[in-house]
Amino acid sequence: MTKIVAGLFISLDGVVEAPEKWHFPYFNDEMGQVVADQMAEADAMLLGRHTYDEFAAFWPDQKDDEFADKMNGAKKYVVSTTVKEPSWQNTSVLGLDDLRADRDETLSITGSPTLIRSLLSEGLLDELRLLVHPIVVGEGRKLFDGYGQVPLRLIDSRTFGTGVLYLTYGKA
Repeated sequence: MTKIVAGLFISLDGVVEAPEKWHFPYFNDEMGQVVADQMAEADAMLLGRHTYDEFAAFWPDQKDDEFADKMNGAKKYVVSTTVKEPSWQNTSVLGLDDLRADRDETLSITGSPTLIRSLLSEGLLDELRLLVHPIVVGEGRKLFDGYGQVPLRLIDSRTFGTGVLYLTYGKA
């Protein structure tokens, strides 16, 4: 059975855009372990088109880096109607309806808030893992800006030494 898990860095005011501008002061070994665990449990990465475009433009050029090797070598799916021939190695294109197929894989999403919203509204997201940072960013794209109600249930919660909350939600 396919399991789809999304992990996001998010501010207290719900901003998920450009975490590289506000997230690093809160990064520590606890958070690094959570991110590494999510990558390790995944059979493949699942990306929306915008995140795919950003990652495909950056990661292939990173050399002699263990994390870059993992990113580049990982099996990847991009959910898109516009990407026809993916340029990043080990990438296949899927439509949203293709995710309903039973592929006996755990798919991990990093970034891709538009895709996450679509999966939530379609009832396809199994877990939403939020690393809530104790900062108000003030501006930027929010995960649920203008989004309707989706009931979720808290599966797990932890507090890191930096004040970051690690919250895992599943379907209600």
